[in-house]
Amino acid sequence: MTDLRVRDAKAADWPLIWPFLHRICAEGETFGYPVDIPEESARTAWMLAPPGRTVVAADSSGAVLGTAKMNPNQMGNAAHVASASFMVDPGHAGRGVGRALCEEALRWAGAAGYRGMQFNAVVASNTPAVRLYRSLGFEVIGTVPEGFRHPRLGYVGLHVMYRRL
Repeated sequence: MTDLRVRDAKAADWPLIWPFLHRICAEGETFGYPVDIPEESARTAWMLAPPGRTVVAADSSGAVLGTAKMNPNQMGNAAHVASASFMVDPGHAGRGVGRALCEEALRWAGAAGYRGMQFNAVVASNTPAVRLYRSLGFEVIGTVPEGFRHPRLGYVGLHVMYRRL
């Protein structure tokens, strides 16, 4: 997508993020958030303050097509590894939004001096995400068997994925 711009999220973006974030959580297929997560809890979990960062991917009209949050994966002596989460409005899936968000998270983490990026809970049945992350150099370094209760598929694996920066 050529007219896509990734920028820092502003408070005014939340009303544009919440509808698709809420829908994705309610579907219960790709995130460990409660399916009935209250809006204020979702906002607190997603809209990060430094050293974290939240971004949106917007098109030339200003429509928010997706969002990402990035942060240290752990604290203290493990804070040199970053993590990130991504949500793309399902109406804009397959248009390169997720890739643009992930590339921005990797750029941010490298510029901030992180040594790697780890995703702690990638649902194994989320094949588009797994394929995207692998294409960007991530490896599955472990899988929690039946670590995720998928609403249609039952218990599926939960991958831990990692990429050195």
